[in-house]
Amino acid sequence: AAGAGQEPQARGRPRPVTLGAIPRREGGGAGLSLACKPLAQAPLSCETSLRKLKFKGHGSVSPDEAARAAPFHLDLWFYFTLQNWVLDFGRPIAMLVFPLEWFPLNKPSVGDYFHMAYNIITPFLLLKLIERSPRTLPRSIIYVSIIVFIMGASIHLVGDSVNHRLLFSGYQHHLSVRENPIIKNLKPETLIDSFELLYYYDEYLGHCMWYIPFFLILFMYFSGCFTASKAESLIPGPALLLVAPSGLYYWYLVTEGQIFILFIFTFFAMLALVLHQKRKRLFLDSNGLFLFSSFALTLLLVALWVAWLWNDPVLRKKYPGVIYVPEPWAFYTLHVSNRH
Repeated sequence: AAGAGQEPQARGRPRPVTLGAIPRREGGGAGLSLACKPLAQAPLSCETSLRKLKFKGHGSVSPDEAARAAPFHLDLWFYFTLQNWVLDFGRPIAMLVFPLEWFPLNKPSVGDYFHMAYNIITPFLLLKLIERSPRTLPRSIIYVSIIVFIMGASIHLVGDSVNHRLLFSGYQHHLSVRENPIIKNLKPETLIDSFELLYYYDEYLGHCMWYIPFFLILFMYFSGCFTASKAESLIPGPALLLVAPSGLYYWYLVTEGQIFILFIFTFFAMLALVLHQKRKRLFLDSNGLFLFSSFALTLLLVALWVAWLWNDPVLRKKYPGVIYVPEPWAFYTLHVSNRH
């Protein structure tokens, strides 16, 4: 018999089987009823979760990440370009412009203070750039890269400071350490080994520890700069104004830092990633297009620079081998400073 307030159950009609049902309490009265959620609804949520997990690999961009393309970071790219030109490219220029009496040879120069500011501001901007990436990047690699970057830039600060101070004593950048006239006359001769060690820290170890993590962070950020909407794959007007100074700065970085192999490897890795994502119907967003366009302009400028100085006998002697990329400061001391 059915109780009060309950509908009588039809005889002979089988009750629906609710396997995997989850009981819950309904109503506020004393009676209890079991409301069952059929298991048929579960595969839809599981399928959605599996689809998300499928695209969450380190080398891929998930559909959710591709759908929320980041706007163009005008503030970060502007600060990035400005501090690169002022604090990095402007360092040696400031050392030559400011009077020597203000910064004696046995004290840090104005360029050294520029370098200290660069070593602090650049890692901060790189971290802010990573924070705005639509894609979740591995934090451990980011942190280690930033630490190595700061250490390498600090090593370069000391070696570069001494090498630029030697310019006031007649040191010539277009010659090797042992071929410089002011180095040949050093006594005892073991001092020459010390200057070569200083040059190694400045031009080789410092540059490797500085630029490898720098380009690695930029590439990891670039790997998240993809969108499923082709309409968002456009460079805004303000970004076009920054492409030229950004590409020109990277030309200076590649030539003066002697990191052409690292740069060309990074550029081809970016190009391969673009082609790979294009087959998935994913396109570069405005930030990715800005970075890729800057690197493409850099490659063009490096090619023009090498073609212009291809037959220079003195620079050819200092930069032997298959890869011939002269340094701008070596060109300055050879062809510009000697005229004054």
